[in-house]
Amino acid sequence: MFAISYQLRAVPRVARSSHAVASSSRVLSASGRRLNSSVAGSTQTQNSTDTLPTKGRLTLPSFSMQDKVALVTGAARGLGNEFCRAFVESGCTKLAIVDLKEEEAQNAAAELKAEFEGNGMTEKGSLNVIGVGCDVSSEVSVQKAFKIATDEFGRIDSVVASAGIVENYSAFDYPFDRIKRLYDINVHGAFFTAREAARRMIPDGGGSIVLVASMSAQIVNVPQPQTPYNASKAAVRHMASSLAVEWAKKGVRVNTLSPGYMLTKLTRTILEHDQELKRTWEALTPMGRMGDPEDLKGAVVFLASDASKFVTGTELRVDGGYCII
Repeated sequence: MFAISYQLRAVPRVARSSHAVASSSRVLSASGRRLNSSVAGSTQTQNSTDTLPTKGRLTLPSFSMQDKVALVTGAARGLGNEFCRAFVESGCTKLAIVDLKEEEAQNAAAELKAEFEGNGMTEKGSLNVIGVGCDVSSEVSVQKAFKIATDEFGRIDSVVASAGIVENYSAFDYPFDRIKRLYDINVHGAFFTAREAARRMIPDGGGSIVLVASMSAQIVNVPQPQTPYNASKAAVRHMASSLAVEWAKKGVRVNTLSPGYMLTKLTRTILEHDQELKRTWEALTPMGRMGDPEDLKGAVVFLASDASKFVTGTELRVDGGYCII
């Protein structure tokens, strides 16, 4: 039996110092070049950055997460935590980090706040990040988590359902209780999260929901056996399409983000002991490498922000071309 049980998670990543920031002392062009002082002085006025994220990178205003309230599940570490960082880098200052263990969620919230305010990416005291404990496989627990977030922030604009697990068992050897647990988290958890988000968003005029699926929703991963996982992600992808149609006229957009093979910390640890598996995955990917969690930042910000305001029911794959061959 080939059995590896792990969660697709990574540890929080320190924001890179090379990020371009807009401030009163430095103005960057869209290409990242520094403008001279005379140009900066003539073009930047007191209110010229009002529509941009505080100390955020210059970009299209529609990509800004400023004034958006975001909630991300499975966010204490791994890809979910990377999504949170992407939102803050794009101007979000009100964020709920949701994870199974409340202490881990609260620690992640404190670390993110200290990091971004400490390195000058955001103004001190501007970030309101809370950590919330939640078992996404429990509808009651999900409802409580959303109540905590809405009590704190007043509303929720963007939600990412990122909580999930993956296990590798052959079909004959997979214990049913573990299959049920996987479906409870990956499928039912995504549904509970999306439904509660929509219940909160519709009275406020709408919002964006991103369900994290996987390229496994479309292809069969090899050589590792993971049939229930693949099926669970296919369910999430079609769930997003169905909910998108159901809620489209209510102002709620529902899209799917489907990562390919990502080099999270846990995946790196596993592949350190199986270099042949790593070579196989890389060879099957047209770009010849596995993805870095940071490769998902642009995609999740696009789907969560107003940049995708006419996009719903869409799957955005970030897989290095894996699914096209």
